[in-house]
Amino acid sequence: MLYPFTVYFGIRYLEPWKIAGILAALLGIRLIASYSVKHWSSPLLLVGMVYFSFAIWSNEILTLRFYPAIANAAMLLLFSWTLFSPPSLIERLARIQHPDLPPEGVIYTRRVTQIWCGFFIINGSLALMTALWSSIEIWSLYNGLIAYLLMGILFVGEYIVRIKTQKHVR
Repeated sequence: MLYPFTVYFGIRYLEPWKIAGILAALLGIRLIASYSVKHWSSPLLLVGMVYFSFAIWSNEILTLRFYPAIANAAMLLLFSWTLFSPPSLIERLARIQHPDLPPEGVIYTRRVTQIWCGFFIINGSLALMTALWSSIEIWSLYNGLIAYLLMGILFVGEYIVRIKTQKHVR
């Protein structure tokens, strides 16, 4: 969540390759910490480290601005993959609390997964557009605040709909 602000404030004092180096180091620390527990995010952390290695090499602020769009693309890939390889990601999460998820719950969670895929398409497109065609201020505002507000609205809206429509949740 702090990534856009790190870039925004970091470019005032550091070259892009130094910012990317710091971020790669932080991901490396996180990877080492998650390695001992075989955390599911390890492949994503490796991809992030490769990306930041490229950003170090390119030493361009534009390269750093692509990260939110790439993160949305990765989330879209993860969520959409589970639509073609059931159970859907949201169903997997729902079954943690409700192992005996009824058929209507399975249908609902599949629909929610599809909605999140749509969110990642729209949000990723906006992240890409702000990276390519906006000022660093607008890019930071959208990717560091507005995108998270929209994500929060989707979370809360889905929760309200779930409570009102899914009997097994009550």
